[in-house]
Amino acid sequence: MENAHARTVDEVASILQVKKEVGLSLSEVTERQKKYGPNELPAEEGKSLLQLVIEQFDDLLVKILLLAAVISFVLALFEEDEDERLTAFVEPFVILLILIANAIIGVWQERNAESAIEALKEYEPEIAKVIRQEKAGVQRIRARDLVPGDIVEVSVGDKIPADMRVINIKSTTLRVDQALLTGESVSVMKQIEEIPDPKAVNQDKKNILFSGTNIAAGKCSGIVVCTGLNTEIGKIRTSMVETETEKTPLAQKLDEFGEQLSKVISVVCVAVWAINIGHFNDPSHGGSWVRGAIYYFKIAVALAVAAIPEGLPTVITTCLALGTRRMAKKNAIVRSLPSVETLGCTSVICSDKTGTLTTNQMSVSKFFVLASATGDRATFHEFDVSGVTYEPKGQVFLKGSPVKCEDYEALNELATICSLCNESAIDFNDAKNVYEKVGEATETALTVLVEKMNVSSLNLSGLDKVKLANACNHELQQAYKKECTLEFSRDRKSMSCYCSPSSMGLVSGGPKMFVKGAPEGILDRCTKVRVGNDTVPLSPATKSMILSKISEYGTGRDTLRCLALATVDKPPALKDMQLENSANFIKYENNMTFVGSVGMLDPPRAEVRASIQECRKAGIRVIVITGDNKNTAEAICRRIGIFGEDESTVGLSYSGREFDDLTPDQQKHACMNARLFSRVEPAHKSKIVEYLQAEGEISAMTGDGVNDAPALKKAEIGIAMGSGTAVAKSASEMVLADDNFSTIVTAVEEGRAIYNNMKQFIRYLISSNIGEVVSIFLTAALGMPEALIPVQLLWVNLVTDGLPATALGFNPPDIDIMEKKPRRAKEPLISRWLFFRYLAIGGENTFITNGYVGVATVGASAWWFMYYDSGPQLTYWQLTHHMQCPLEPKSFKGVDCEVFEDPHHMTMALSVLVTIEMLNALNSLSENQSLLVMPPWQNLWLLGAMMLSMILHFVILHVEVLSMVFQITPLNLTEWFAVVKISFPVILLDEMLKFVARRQLQDDLDSWGAPSQKKKED
Repeated sequence: MENAHARTVDEVASILQVKKEVGLSLSEVTERQKKYGPNELPAEEGKSLLQLVIEQFDDLLVKILLLAAVISFVLALFEEDEDERLTAFVEPFVILLILIANAIIGVWQERNAESAIEALKEYEPEIAKVIRQEKAGVQRIRARDLVPGDIVEVSVGDKIPADMRVINIKSTTLRVDQALLTGESVSVMKQIEEIPDPKAVNQDKKNILFSGTNIAAGKCSGIVVCTGLNTEIGKIRTSMVETETEKTPLAQKLDEFGEQLSKVISVVCVAVWAINIGHFNDPSHGGSWVRGAIYYFKIAVALAVAAIPEGLPTVITTCLALGTRRMAKKNAIVRSLPSVETLGCTSVICSDKTGTLTTNQMSVSKFFVLASATGDRATFHEFDVSGVTYEPKGQVFLKGSPVKCEDYEALNELATICSLCNESAIDFNDAKNVYEKVGEATETALTVLVEKMNVSSLNLSGLDKVKLANACNHELQQAYKKECTLEFSRDRKSMSCYCSPSSMGLVSGGPKMFVKGAPEGILDRCTKVRVGNDTVPLSPATKSMILSKISEYGTGRDTLRCLALATVDKPPALKDMQLENSANFIKYENNMTFVGSVGMLDPPRAEVRASIQECRKAGIRVIVITGDNKNTAEAICRRIGIFGEDESTVGLSYSGREFDDLTPDQQKHACMNARLFSRVEPAHKSKIVEYLQAEGEISAMTGDGVNDAPALKKAEIGIAMGSGTAVAKSASEMVLADDNFSTIVTAVEEGRAIYNNMKQFIRYLISSNIGEVVSIFLTAALGMPEALIPVQLLWVNLVTDGLPATALGFNPPDIDIMEKKPRRAKEPLISRWLFFRYLAIGGENTFITNGYVGVATVGASAWWFMYYDSGPQLTYWQLTHHMQCPLEPKSFKGVDCEVFEDPHHMTMALSVLVTIEMLNALNSLSENQSLLVMPPWQNLWLLGAMMLSMILHFVILHVEVLSMVFQITPLNLTEWFAVVKISFPVILLDEMLKFVARRQLQDDLDSWGAPSQKKKED
C-alpha cells in the first residue's frame, strides 16, 4: 500500500477492507495470500557449479593455454620416440593443473559473493501475533502467512514481521530501534497520527513500523500494509539482486593485458611458423612437408607457452593474500582479494557518520548550573567534560581548568537526578575489554557523567573494571529508594521518578521527584531555579537567558542534544497520585525547580580529523553520508574538518529531500562537489555511487545496516563495520574490526603499496617471458637447435620466476606514497605505451634488458657449441644448418651429429636464463631507482627467494629423474663461470638505463601520450 503514513488509521483500514477490532476473515486471508504471496524474502537462485566452472575459463590467456595444452597432448600421442613421449606429456599435464587450480580458487570466491542476500533472511521473524475473525483474541501464526490488512500486535523485544501502520499504542510510549534500516543512532518514538507528507523519507514516517526492526519499548497494534518483497527490507533485497557486481579495476586491467598479450602471441607464433615454411621439406624431416610443418608448429606452441606468464595468477593471489594479512593486523579484514588493490586507486570515500567517524557512544560534553540569579541577570557555571566513550573515566573542566565537582553544591543534585532518573547502566565486557551500554544511549551518557563527576569523592583507585563501571551511581542511589517511574510521553516530553529517602539516612527531608526532559517543556513547568543550595524564583529574564544558553549549545559547532534537569521538591504523597493513566503525569511534574542542563552528542573519534587531512593530501575526497538530521551532521563535520569552522555549507551539504528536489544534472554536480548528505535513504546511497562511477571515480562506501547493503555491493569497495549486520558484512569487500575511519586510510595506503609492488613483479615476470620469446624466436629464425623446450619454460615461469616475483610483494612502500593523487582507474596495468616498450622500442630500458635476456640465452647455447674448449667447436654455418648434418657429412666433417642432442647446450641456456632472472629481480626492486639507493637487503624476502630458486635449479640439475624430465645435465665450474659472465651484464645494463630513464621518463611519457600522473584537483 502506497503512502500509508500519510493517511489516517480509518483510511488505511478502509482501503485494506479490514475491521480493526476483529481483523480479516479466513476467506479474505486465503484470497490475499494468493494475490500477494508469502510474507518472506525468496531464496536467491545462484549460478550452478557447472556455470561457475565454465566462467573461469572465459579468459583469452586461459583459452590460449588450454589450446596449447590440448595441442601438446595430441602431439604427444603421435610422438614416435618412447622416451620423448613421456616428457611430452609433462607440459599439457602441468598446464591443466594450473588451470584447474585457478578455476577452483575462482569458484570458491564466487560462491561466497552472494551470501549477503541470504543473510537478509535472518531479519525475518518466524512468529507473528495476529487478530483474525476465525478465533477470538490474539493468535500466534507463522510470520510468512501474514497478508496486507492483518491486525498484528507487537511489544518490547519483538521483531516486527511486516511493514505496519500503527493504529493503537497500548503503552505510555512506543520506541523502535530501526538503526539497521535507517541508520539512526537512537531508537525512534512512534505515533498514531498521520504524516501529511507523501514524500517523507523512512526516518520521518513516525507511524510506520518496518519489517525486521525491533520494539525497544512499549506495546502497540498495527495494520500490515506491505509484505514480502514490497516491504522496505524487501526493496533492499530487490536492489541487491539487481545490482550487477562490477569487475574490480585489477580484474579489468588483467583482462586488457590478456587481450594485448594474446594478440602479440598470435602474431609472433604465426610469424615463427611462417618464416620457416621453406624448411618444411628439409631432409631432416624425411622430406615430408607435413612432418616439417608439425615440427615448427610445436615450436610455435612452445612460443605461446613461453609468452604466457603462467605463474602470474598465483603470484598476484599470493601478493594480495599477504596484503590481507598485513591489513588484518591493522583491523581491516578483507573478504575479497582483488579489492586490496582497488583500495589503492580509491578517489572518494563515502563514510557513514555514526560509529565510523564518531564513537557511536553518546557522551555528555558540556553542562551548566546557575552561579547566580538576581533580578534580570543570571550567570552560569559552564563545565566541559572529557572522554568520548562509555568508559567511566574523564575530567570535568571549568574555564579550561580541572575542578572537583564536590566543591559545587548544585552539582551533587545534578548528579543525583542523572543517576536516579535513569534506567540504564554501564557494563564491562571482559571478552572485548570495553565498556558497553545497558539501556538507552542518552541515559547511558548520563550514567557515565555521574562516574566522571564523582560528587561523593569516592576512592576509585583500588576497584576493578567491573566495579568501576557504576561505583558512583551506586553510591548516589543508596541515598534514595525509587518508588516509581513516570515514563516518557510525547505530549509532555519528559520522564520522572518518585524517590523517598532510604532507611540509611544519608539524606534528610521528604520524598522528591527527579525530572529530565526537553528544555522548553521543563522550563515551562518550572517556577523556581536552584543556585547552589538556595532556591530562588524563576524570573522571565532568567528563563530567557537559560533558554538562550541551551540554544547556544544546540546550534553552531556543538549542536548538542540538550536535556533539562529539575526537581519537584514537595510532590504529593504517592498514595494520592493517580498513575494508572499517563495523561495525569504532567499534573505531578509541575511547580518544578530547574537545576541545570546537560548537552550530549555522539562524539567524533579522536584520530578522525588527522585521517581526513591525510586523505586530502592523498587527493582522496571524503563524503559523509548519514541518516541523522542535517544540523547534527554538519556540526560533527565541522569538528572533524570536513567543513571549516565558519565555512558556508551551501552547495556542500544536502538532505535526502533536498537532493531529490534537484534535477539530474544538479544531482550529478552535487555528488561531485558536496561533502555531506544527511537524512538519506538506501536509494540515495546507491544513486550517489552511480553518479560517482559515471564520472570515473573509484568509491569506497562504508555502512553497517541492512539499508547500506545495496550501496556496499554497488560501490567498488564496500566497507562494513565489525559491529554491523551480517547483511552489510556479506555485501562488502572489507570489514573494519574496530569500526574506525582511520583504518580505511591505513588500508588505502596498503592498497597503494600493493599496487606498486604488483607492477614491479608483473614487469619482472613479463620481462622474463619476453626474454624467452626472443630466445625461441632467434633459434627458430637462425635455424639453431632448440635452446629451451616447453617443460623448461613452464618450470622457469612457475617456480624459478614465481618465488622472486612473490617476494617483490614485500617491497617497502615509498615514503611519499600518501602524498600522491590516486591513479586513474582506467590506467592500464601495462599501458600500450609500456607494452610497446617491452616489445619493440630500441634504446629503452625494458626492451634492451629483455632483448639481452633472449640474446644471452641463445648466446649461451651457441657458446657451448662454438667456443667452449670441451665442446664440439662448430662453425656458425654448421650450427645454423644442423638439420643437414646426416645428409651432408662433408660439410660436418669430424662432427658427430648426435652432439646436437647433447643436453649441455640447453642446460647452459636454461642456467643463463635462471641466473639473469635472479639478477633481474634485483633490478625490479625499483622501476627507476638505482641499487645503490635501494640496496637488495631492503627486501630480505627477495634475497631468500632468489637463494631458494637457485637451490631448486641445482636440484633439477643433479637429481637424475628430474634432469631426464627437463632434458638437462650438471655443469662443471668452467661452464658455470661462463654462465655468470654472460648473465652479470644485465645489472650494469639496467643501472645505466635507469640512470637515463630517471631524466627522460616524463618526456617519454608525454611524447608517447602515456597517461600523466596528474589528476584534476578536487
